[in-house]
Amino acid sequence: MEIQELIFFYLHESINTVEVHFRLNIDSEEEIRTDFISLNEASDFGYEIIMEDYNSQDEDDEDEFYWLESPSIDEDNLLIFLNEYYVINTDKLPKLKFN
Repeated sequence: MEIQELIFFYLHESINTVEVHFRLNIDSEEEIRTDFISLNEASDFGYEIIMEDYNSQDEDDEDEFYWLESPSIDEDNLLIFLNEYYVINTDKLPKLKFN
């Protein structure tokens, strides 16, 4: 059992949670799984899934690129973490939903 496709992910900064929508290799194209995982879970597993390299822009561009100051998710680390997380915590694997 492995994540075949990471369809969508979003960082909910206010609640320190990542929302993920994905499909396992055992799921059909019509099926999708959705979960909300605390960033603390990733840290407990030893993964840093938040990238904070947005400080490289000039101060003059600050107003123009304010959205760049939000942390972003490292998709590769997220995928690796999720695969390990669900292998160890099979009881936390979300149920299937149809598109």
